[in-house]
Amino acid sequence: MYLTTTRLDILYAISLLSRFMHCPSEIHLRVVKWILKYIKGTISFGVQFQSSQKLRLHGFSDSDWGGYIDDIKSISKFCYNLGSRMFSRSSKKQDIMTQSTAEAEFIAATAAVNQTLWLQKILCDLHRGRKK
Repeated sequence: MYLTTTRLDILYAISLLSRFMHCPSEIHLRVVKWILKYIKGTISFGVQFQSSQKLRLHGFSDSDWGGYIDDIKSISKFCYNLGSRMFSRSSKKQDIMTQSTAEAEFIAATAAVNQTLWLQKILCDLHRGRKK
């Protein structure tokens, strides 16, 4: 989990591998070994956080209609920046099968808004957000 938070360059590969955790095969083990060798060779890569006076929350959401090939479900994605760095992100297969791009985008935006509300509450608790 730590590596996927600080090493966004391996996030997609880890996401694909995690789909096969219930029944991994020899090829999945080879891919894991390849990822570990890659990490060893790029140990200085990663996200670095710096102090910032202006902490402003920015969020982005997207979806791809029917993007998961196995069952034609859409994938919702969103990420949030605080200050100048990304600190929260998600990429998740939607629970239902959508009938259009607009419906898939609506579901992704709804998930992003729920996350925004939760993040705003945390920031208010830390005295960094707007008071209501």
